[in-house]
Amino acid sequence: MRFDIDRLQAFYGSSLGRMAHEMVDKRVGALWPSLNGLDVLGIGHADGLLDRYRAGARRVLSAAPGEQGAERWPGEGRSCTTLVEDERLPFPDALFDRIVVRHALEEADSPPRMLREIWRVAAPEARILIIVAHRRGLWTRAEATPFGHGRSYTRTQLNRLLEDAMFAPQASARALFAPPIGWGVITSASDAWERIGRVAWSGFGGVLMIEAMKRIYIEPGKPVRGRRVVKVPRKKHVAEPTRKNSKKSVEHV
Repeated sequence: MRFDIDRLQAFYGSSLGRMAHEMVDKRVGALWPSLNGLDVLGIGHADGLLDRYRAGARRVLSAAPGEQGAERWPGEGRSCTTLVEDERLPFPDALFDRIVVRHALEEADSPPRMLREIWRVAAPEARILIIVAHRRGLWTRAEATPFGHGRSYTRTQLNRLLEDAMFAPQASARALFAPPIGWGVITSASDAWERIGRVAWSGFGGVLMIEAMKRIYIEPGKPVRGRRVVKVPRKKHVAEPTRKNSKKSVEHV
């Protein structure tokens, strides 16, 4: 069962949740500072990460899984939020130039099928940003947070999942090096935790972020996982009777 919208709102309304959002939001802004003129989609609970793009992007939409629920976003004006099915997004093929996925892949019924559906709605050479709980981090053990639910991933596992869905990983980063404790001494010093963590324990950030580009063909010589190769036995060749043997058999009848 998904970490529903009421619990997500409660978490991101707390001091710990605000710190978590701020640290991830800064990394997203550093990676994609401007998406002017592009079509942008957020999947899961990604709307807060899309605010900076509303002014310049051509189109910005937020899609939340039906089992999770959604809040109205933005708070004013026309709503840009919709409920969707993981494996049947209500969008035409090759529409979005940038896609942000947060709190969606971890609890999907089938992550491979979900990624293939994301591949379908992504434009040629579009880039997607997957944000998931990092298996080696402390946050995946914090069940009071959304990062402590569903699947967590290592970079190798997520890269393999993306490659199987025909995405080419381009860059990766980790965030949330502070422990998942809502003490003021921790939440008020989040920037310091991030700076120290990236140097002292860079492999243990609570959140894993991977940017990948849509591929529209399989590279020559690259093995495709998940497909079985079945060898068909050759038929045995049966020698036909020669014309001479055929004549003898007729003469002896």
